[in-house]
Amino acid sequence: MSMATPAKMAEALESFLKNFKDKVGKLKYRDRLSQTVSANSKSLTIDFEDLLVQNVDMANRLRNNPDELLLNKPDEISAFNKAAYETLRIINPNYAEKIRKDIQVRIRNLTDSVSLRGITTEHLDKLVSVNGMVVRASELKPLAVEASFKCTNGHVTKVTQSGMVLKKPQRCDEASCKSVKFELDMKNTVFVDYQVIRLQEPPEELPPGQLPQAFDVSMQGDIVNTARPGDRVILTGIVRAEAEYSQIVGKLRLFRSRIEGNYVEVLGKEPELIQITKEDEELIHSITSQPEAYEKLIESVAPAIHGCETQKEAILLLVTGSPQRVMPDGTTIRGDMNVLLVGDPGTAKSELLKYTARIAPRGLYTSGRGSTAAGLTAAVVREKTGMMMLEAGAVVLADQGVAAIDEFDKMRPEDRNALHEVMEQQTASVAKGGIVATLNARASILAASNPVLGKYDPYRNIADNLNLPIPLLTRFDLIFVMRDMPDRTRDEQLARHVLELHRKGEYVRAPPIDSNLLRKYIVYAKRIQPILTKEAEEKLLEYYLEMRKAGSEFMITVTPRQLESMIRLATARTRIMLRDKVTEEDAIRAISLMRRMLETVGVDVKTGKMDLGVLHGKPLSERTLLETALDIFKTLEGPQKNPVEGRTFVDELVKTGKFNQDDAQRMLQTLNRSGQIYEIKPGFYRKL
Repeated sequence: MSMATPAKMAEALESFLKNFKDKVGKLKYRDRLSQTVSANSKSLTIDFEDLLVQNVDMANRLRNNPDELLLNKPDEISAFNKAAYETLRIINPNYAEKIRKDIQVRIRNLTDSVSLRGITTEHLDKLVSVNGMVVRASELKPLAVEASFKCTNGHVTKVTQSGMVLKKPQRCDEASCKSVKFELDMKNTVFVDYQVIRLQEPPEELPPGQLPQAFDVSMQGDIVNTARPGDRVILTGIVRAEAEYSQIVGKLRLFRSRIEGNYVEVLGKEPELIQITKEDEELIHSITSQPEAYEKLIESVAPAIHGCETQKEAILLLVTGSPQRVMPDGTTIRGDMNVLLVGDPGTAKSELLKYTARIAPRGLYTSGRGSTAAGLTAAVVREKTGMMMLEAGAVVLADQGVAAIDEFDKMRPEDRNALHEVMEQQTASVAKGGIVATLNARASILAASNPVLGKYDPYRNIADNLNLPIPLLTRFDLIFVMRDMPDRTRDEQLARHVLELHRKGEYVRAPPIDSNLLRKYIVYAKRIQPILTKEAEEKLLEYYLEMRKAGSEFMITVTPRQLESMIRLATARTRIMLRDKVTEEDAIRAISLMRRMLETVGVDVKTGKMDLGVLHGKPLSERTLLETALDIFKTLEGPQKNPVEGRTFVDELVKTGKFNQDDAQRMLQTLNRSGQIYEIKPGFYRKL
């Protein structure tokens, strides 16, 4: 490498900025500087690849010695900033003079990015590019860059600051002045905006059994507030070592790494890690053109698991999702689906969840036992420095993706309640320690839960089988019961499948589409924004109205929530088929999924009729029994409101023919437990 001086470098860069043309022949950086003026900005972003093409020597020098070229010295601006200033003087001399001291060159698209785990002492004081996920962000604070001090005689001394400790002058600038006492003059001190963010490696890159690697990144100037918790970013910065402090010894021999941010690019809404090439696109379209393409896609989901076709179809649609609609007044209509799998032990629920978290473009897997409300949504943390930081939880990090929550029933009720807002409003709000914030959590939730008694009891309704609150159940678009029923032929198929898996150590039947292509397929499908057609609308409306009149007037069959769920399912199927119009066939498939759910979960076991009251509280049969019981109690009380003996009440219930002895006893306990009647003395009750 030739030892060119910084001045020579500044000249070389200046000619690069003035003369570099892009593929179309436009003067790229002159245009960028003009935009800087119109946007009232103070930085110029340079693409590293352009530098490599123009001057390899300068590009390498920049990477290995960024301090010399990018950082301003106490009395002069750096080589790169000087070049930007000189070029800007040609375009707009007044503006150039105004921002002369603040102009900052920022570098993006650095080749050979490093993983956060790969940053070692070799990278100290070098320019690196890393990608990760912002998990915390601090508030903005002013940082002194040039402090102005006044001595006792009123002379002003200016000191350029670096590091985190304020440096005072040793002696006054005035030669005749002997004063050594100084006071900070706030008015003439130059401040810049300062913020710290915590960058963590993305969960999909985390080696199993390792703690995720995280770095604090300090940001200054106009790049503050560009990234929020939950964002995926590509960051260019300089790696620094900073001394750890201890109360006893002052500075320790042990240092900690920090990154000084130079440029932050927030990755767009598209899952960024998956690149789709032209060949991939052709492959994806060739899949859709095959007959029975939809069945092949379902078959490719979790190929190691035997059967579960309905659940696999639901998972495929959940991962694809339907677009979020935003109304002119800012109201949003949820596009993400939520699915709950309830089932006996050993029905591969957790395997389906883990597979979904792997295949989804942004998937996170978490288990109910180890998750708290703050860990799922968001928390406010106070750092050692006293800064309050907002920390994003699992559903915020899974924004625009899927959060798979296992052991959903084992969570503490107060932690599970944090998900009510996430599942319907798609935001996570936090109000703690004076920080009130609402973060985006546009994630689909796939949850798995075990029945209360270990095995699912077909003679009890879904709400009695599950230890989950009713309002949470109604927020799931689809609920599937996975039962383990002995059946000779099915058991044999399953056993053969498992045995063969273990013998071969690979899939029994190779899936029609391998998992890498399926991921690309899903990412590609998510770009489509389908719209409803008249035929699909009519089909959905017809089914909805038919279901509304299915029961008697007191029965809850379907609600508008189910209609919205069917629209989401139909749209997701259109997306996965790579079409932009929802057809009648899509509507029929959505109705079929909804029907399969209603026929298992939405049936009142006492009457055998479809009644969504089982999800919304009490089914009609239980509500009518309750009314009968209360009427009888009222009659026994009489107008004087006399206490009623429990035994008499039970006998009267049995006489109606609607209750047997056990049911009647249970009804008495239910009324007493729910507080509708209370015991005044042993065996005697009064109504509230």
